[in-house]
Amino acid sequence: MNIPLSITKNIHDWLFEVMSAPVATVVEKVLIAVAFLGFFALAGLLLVYMERRIAAFFQLRLGPNRVGPQGIFQTIADALKLVSKELTGTVKADQFLYKLAPYFLIVASLMALSVLPFSKELHAFDINIGVFFLIAISSIGVIGILIGGWSSNNKYALIGAMRSGLQTVSYELSVGLSILTIVVLAGSLQISEIIEAQRNGWFIIQGHIPAVIAFMIFMIAGTAETNRAPFDLVEAESELGAGFHTEYSGMNFAYFFLAEFINMFIIAAIGTILFFGGYLSPFGITESIPLLGVFWFMIKVLGLVFLMMWFRWTFPRLRVDQLLTLEWKYLLPINLFNIVLMAIIVWLGLTINF
Repeated sequence: MNIPLSITKNIHDWLFEVMSAPVATVVEKVLIAVAFLGFFALAGLLLVYMERRIAAFFQLRLGPNRVGPQGIFQTIADALKLVSKELTGTVKADQFLYKLAPYFLIVASLMALSVLPFSKELHAFDINIGVFFLIAISSIGVIGILIGGWSSNNKYALIGAMRSGLQTVSYELSVGLSILTIVVLAGSLQISEIIEAQRNGWFIIQGHIPAVIAFMIFMIAGTAETNRAPFDLVEAESELGAGFHTEYSGMNFAYFFLAEFINMFIIAAIGTILFFGGYLSPFGITESIPLLGVFWFMIKVLGLVFLMMWFRWTFPRLRVDQLLTLEWKYLLPINLFNIVLMAIIVWLGLTINF
C-alpha cells in the first residue's frame, strides 16, 4: 500500500472541485497558515510543560501538579494569565520599534517551520535550497532581540540585546558549517532529497566520525543559538533581570517566551532531518501507514529537545569570555577540519550503506 501525498492531495482536489481555482488557492493558503499558527501555539505550550516536568525530575521535585491531572493545564492557565495582563512599557521607549520587535521572532520562527517536513505527506514548502533558506531565516530572529533591547531604553535590556548579537554572530558559523558538512555528504540542499538519501541508513552512521562530530557541534551551537542555558547570557537573571525582554509584559513577553521554545523545536527538527532520517521509520515502514512519518519525526525531535533541556539543567552558565573561547578557539577550527574530512570521505566513496 503506497499512498504518498494522499491527505494533502485529497484536500487539494476537493477544494478545487467545490470552488473556483483562485478562491481555492487562497483558501488553501489560509488553511496552511492557520495550521502552522495552531501548531506554533500548541507546540509552545507542550514544550513549556515538558520543560517544567524535566526540570522537576532533574531537581528531585514534583513540578506542576495542581491544575489538571499531573498539572497538564498549568501552562494553559499561565497563557490565559499572560493574555489578560496589561501591556505595560516605559515612557521613554521607542514605541513603534518596541511593539514591532516580538513579531520579528514570531515571523522568523513561522517561516522556518514552513520548510520542515513532518512527513512525506505534510511538507508545506519544499524548495531546492531548503537548507540555505533555514540558515538565512535563522538570522532574522536576532534582529527582533536587538530592536527590543534597544527600543526598551533600559540598560539591562540593551546589554542583553548586545550579548545576543555577539552570541548569534559567533555560533551561527558553527551551526552553518556543521550543516554544510552533511550537505557535502547528501549532495543536495533540498530537504526532501536529504531525507530520501537516508533510506539506507541515517547520515550520522553513513558519515562515519565526521558526521558524529558535526552532530555534537550542531547541538552545542544550536543550543547557544536559541539562547538557552548554559549559553543564556542574553537573559541572565542574576545579572540582567530578564535581559532583552525586561520591559515587556503580557502577550508581548509571551511572544518572546514562546519563540524561544519554538526555536528549540526547530533546531531539534533540523538535527533530526540532517542526522536521523527525518520522518523515515527505522524499520522501513513509513510509506505503509498514513501519517506514521509524523510519529517518527516527533519522537526523534522530542528526543533532541530532551537533550537540550538536559543541557540546561546540568551545566552552569558560562562567562562571556568562556562563551567566545569555546566557539572561536575550539568549535570553529574543529568544524573547518571536519568539513574537509567529510569531503575526503565522500570523494573516496567511504560512506556506509545498509
